[in-house]
Amino acid sequence: MSNPLTRTKSVEQSMADTEEPGSQLKKSLTWWDLTVFGVSVVIGAGIFTITASTAGDKAGPAISLSFVMAAIACALAALCYAEFASTVPVAGSAYTFGYATFGEFLAWILGWDLILEFAVGSAVVSKGWSSYLGTVFGFSGGTVEVAGLDVDWGALVIVTVITTLLVLGTKLSSTFSAVVTTIKVAVVLLVIVVGFFYIKADNYKPFIPESQPSDSGGKSVDSTLFSLITGGGDSNYGWYGVLAAASIVFFAFIGFDVVATTAEETKNPRKDVPRGILGSLAIVTVLYILVTVVVTGMLNYKELATSAGDGEPKNLAYAFGENGVTWAEKVISIGALAGLTTVVMVLMLGQSRVLFAMARDGLLPRGLSKTSKFGTPARIQIIVGVAVAVVAAFFPIDKLEEMVNVGTLFAFVVVAAGVIVLRKTRPDLQRGFSVPWMPVIPILAIISCVWLMLNLSALTWIRFVIWMVIGVVVYFAYSQRHSLVGKRERGEMSDEVGDATRAANLEKRGEG
Repeated sequence: MSNPLTRTKSVEQSMADTEEPGSQLKKSLTWWDLTVFGVSVVIGAGIFTITASTAGDKAGPAISLSFVMAAIACALAALCYAEFASTVPVAGSAYTFGYATFGEFLAWILGWDLILEFAVGSAVVSKGWSSYLGTVFGFSGGTVEVAGLDVDWGALVIVTVITTLLVLGTKLSSTFSAVVTTIKVAVVLLVIVVGFFYIKADNYKPFIPESQPSDSGGKSVDSTLFSLITGGGDSNYGWYGVLAAASIVFFAFIGFDVVATTAEETKNPRKDVPRGILGSLAIVTVLYILVTVVVTGMLNYKELATSAGDGEPKNLAYAFGENGVTWAEKVISIGALAGLTTVVMVLMLGQSRVLFAMARDGLLPRGLSKTSKFGTPARIQIIVGVAVAVVAAFFPIDKLEEMVNVGTLFAFVVVAAGVIVLRKTRPDLQRGFSVPWMPVIPILAIISCVWLMLNLSALTWIRFVIWMVIGVVVYFAYSQRHSLVGKRERGEMSDEVGDATRAANLEKRGEG
């Protein structure tokens, strides 16, 4: 009997489990649906906010370099995701990949990590959606006081609507996402075209501003881990600033990996999943870099700093307003509202698919893995919706964005390493896409992601470690004993799942 911590779940078993009666996801997605999902989750409010504020506070005009660095790290990881998802087209993304390569314990850690990524991301973004709702319709945000408690009703509305759509079907959600994504991409293109007419070449000088020491002197938990190790300060401008900004703007790229969680619902996953992952990343990278060029050309980076003007973080609308293009603020707000709508949708979709895969494996209660008549994991989707709604509506979580970054980067590192392992242990597997220049690309992916992790704040690392410790406790208290792979090894199952699967397949062919 294998070590419970390192026992793996074979690719063949993972594929067989997708046919388990009552837990089958409907295959309805094409490569275009996946590309739309990727673009819709990556293009959010970040393109309208994070570009201006990070340029003003951290990198100056060199913010475009920060985006290039983050994009390169994402591209390297995306190649690894594309190979894995085309080889093991099963729900669960990094969790499923980790189970096939490194074993159950690390798979659980990855799943627990993805829960953090998607749950915090969904809650943070839904609160952002609520604030933009007020901007678009002319009121002070979607918050109301009830019995002395601030309730974000705007976040409740968007999470409820999105949960309903996801329960009714993934294809329906994709169609809705495509419509909304078209709107927000049109807004982004309008911003880029109009903004180019207001660019002043002098605003790009100096391209990399001289480094400035921070108030903390690099000695606080808000300093990046790298700056604490090297004594480089808090990374305001200079190359430290560019590096720190790359770790911050990485948040804007998060989401393309969600495409991998829908592999099991794709008609031709071996070809379509790689196309969806790489295609969506290419589109958003071009858009992001063009927006950074526009915003830093419209205003000097000092005018974009939080300390300038009213002391509030600056956004793209501010840059247009300072140039007299006041109508752009409303248009940008509409684009941001549309952008955040689909971000919430795809993050909640990814969250439910990871939990679905974990429940099907017994690491969470197996009753949660049952699918509805719409071919969706309705039970899990509703639970995810309730959890995200409660957190977003009642808790102040605006400072937790970096938690999403560290969790995602950790998953990227493991997936990149897993590609190398699976190439050596299972060279016989059919791969719809293969990472070129093996193992150079995965190794570079690991190095770049670790580098970005080091440039996140020490406080983020402390929170991340605490979350992981909780996950380890849950694993040993529940998941290890209920693992389906473990039960099969111990002979505690009469292969009832396999018997039921074969019976269902015979029934489909009219032989039952």
